[in-house]
Parts: sequence; structure tokens; C-alpha cells
Amino acid sequence: MGIVSLLISGILINNYIFVKFLGICSFLGCSDQVDTAVGMGIAVTFVMTAASAVTWLVQHYILNVFNIGYMQTVTFILVIAALVQFVEMVIKKVSPTLYRALGVYLPLITTNCAVLGCAVLNVQQDYNFFYAMVSGFAYALGYFLAITLMAGVREKLIFSSIPESLQGFPISLIITGLMAISFYGFQGLFQDLLTL
Repeated sequence: MGIVSLLISGILINNYIFVKFLGICSFLGCSDQVDTAVGMGIAVTFVMTAASAVTWLVQHYILNVFNIGYMQTVTFILVIAALVQFVEMVIKKVSPTLYRALGVYLPLITTNCAVLGCAVLNVQQDYNFFYAMVSGFAYALGYFLAITLMAGVREKLIFSSIPESLQGFPISLIITGLMAISFYGFQGLFQDLLTL
């Protein structure tokens, strides 16, 4: 699979939110406003890309060398936690407003299954270092796109009359399902590109 195919696959076709249902917690929790969603998307993009690179190095130069592959999950979570702490310190210093808006969801990137899932899938796909980074970046951009689109829709819902029984979480799940169906359409659109 080429670089372009990997990018299109990660962003549109195999989007972690709509196809693999990874990272749904922060997706629903931080998509009330576009500004918050963009901040969360940038933070997840940095963490997922950096985690893909660092976990690849850890897997190939520590876990495989010492034959301790059973420590993969614990080690990867530690790497992700360290990266999240770094991002949290930077956002707190640079943008205290965004830091307060992200609230508890920022440290929860550590347990965001999309980040851990990306790192594990990179190893399982046997990507080289460069492809692992591109894969992490592409899936992170897919997350960024999904959460930003969802926030745009949810901001418009304020002006809509929604039946009381569907207000809040139920309408968010319905919108997520409809967006997943629309993203599913990308599989047919780019099918020829992915088979090259």
C-alpha cells in the first residue's frame, strides 16, 4: 500500500471513529463546540503520530530484542501516558482556556483506545518506521475530521427543534450512525486506488 493509499484509508475509509469505533468516548464528550473539538483533534493528532513513532522504536529495539513481547500493552500505555503529560503541560501553558474546555478529556487521551489501537495495529501490520508514522498521522487526521464535523453539526442543533426524547445523547448517537454510513460510501469511491 502506497503513502497516498495509506493516508486516504486512515482518514476516510478506515476511519477509527466510524469504522472501528475506537475513541468514541472523547469523540462524543468533546464535540459540543468546534473550538474544543479542534483543540482535541490537534492534541490527539500529535499524541497518535508521536506514539506511533515511539512505540515502533520500543517494539523493535526493546521488546523484540529482549523477547518480552508480552509487555507490549503495558509499555505502549506508558509511552502514551508520557506523551499525554507533555501535551497537557504545553496546552496548559499556551492556552489555559482550551485546557479548561478540554477538562478531564485531555488526560483521558492516555486511555483513548484509538491511540493504543493505532500503535498495536502498526506493529501487527508490520509497517516500517516511516509507514508507522504515516499510518498514525492518517488515523489521527481521520479522528480530527470526524470530531470537527460532529462539533459543527452539534452546534447547528441548538437552532433545531428536536423531540424531547431525542435531545442530548440519543441525537448524538443517531448523527454518529448517519456519519458512519456516509463514510462507508468512501470504500466504493476509492476502491480502485486501494487495489493498486
